[in-house]
Amino acid sequence: MSNLKLTLACGRYDRTQPLIDGRVTPEGVDLTFLPLNPGETFYRMLNYGDFDVSEMSLSSYTIMRSEGDDRFVAIPVFPSRVFRQNAVYLRADSKIEKPQDLKGKRIGVGDYQMTAAVWVRGFLMHDYGVHPGDVTWIAGNPVRAIKPPEGVCIEPMPAGTTLDAMLERGEIDALVTVVIPNGLGKTVRRLFRDFRAVETEYFRKTRIFPIMHTFVLKARLYEENPWLAVSFYRAFCRARDMAYQITYDSNALTVSLPWVLDEIEQTHKIFGPQIWDYSVEASRPTLEALVTYLDEQRLSRRKMGVDELFAPNIGPGLADYMRATGED
Repeated sequence: MSNLKLTLACGRYDRTQPLIDGRVTPEGVDLTFLPLNPGETFYRMLNYGDFDVSEMSLSSYTIMRSEGDDRFVAIPVFPSRVFRQNAVYLRADSKIEKPQDLKGKRIGVGDYQMTAAVWVRGFLMHDYGVHPGDVTWIAGNPVRAIKPPEGVCIEPMPAGTTLDAMLERGEIDALVTVVIPNGLGKTVRRLFRDFRAVETEYFRKTRIFPIMHTFVLKARLYEENPWLAVSFYRAFCRARDMAYQITYDSNALTVSLPWVLDEIEQTHKIFGPQIWDYSVEASRPTLEALVTYLDEQRLSRRKMGVDELFAPNIGPGLADYMRATGED
């Protein structure tokens, strides 16, 4: 039986590099890896189905499933996880000092439904009492069109400008962005000045390490070859673990940061032995929070169950087996 020839589109991360250079290959697959940025990958997969397997916005995927759009099925691999308290920016001279000061203000966001924005609105609401309807949102170009949630004011970004420029000119009061503004440290500052302390406490209190992206297979491909979900899951776990080993090399540092080994050790003290977990059960507090936020923010048609999102043949038993055999 010959291998399936498949395409995979994904970002170039340390935990995917072994798949890019061929050190790890999914069993039964002749893989063509396309190292594309997330924005292009999501747009092409959502609108044209250009790839067999791809990285995917977790919020967009969950919203689609809630609407009955079942073109894709996810595996519990999370290539992007980022705390987002650090992603709220203000003018350097802003009088806003605490999250509650955002009430009544204008906040720019590249795409209202993007996962990062869902997480920001989630912690603003749950931790600081700032609800989505308490502010006016100025939104850029969405990956996919949505109907504005009832009770929330979303205005389009004016043509011929950028959200960064609008913040600099004071046309918006704050900006939620995944890309650090050019003016940071000069004309722009973060809402949370000591964001690392805020994010560390947030994790210790909630056990939430926000997930941005997952991986999806075309549903037709999965239905015809359900073993592919397991094959890709195992390959992604091996690639991630290989990245761990390479990063934690005291012989010659592979990352251009002088204290990277200490950073890893300090992070283990907070997260435990597995920092970047690929499983539903270990990530359940994070996943439950996201489906709750999407429901509260009226972005999903119904509140999704976490277990509805992922291929059913990748359950706790597989993750336990891989840990027992040293594959995870």
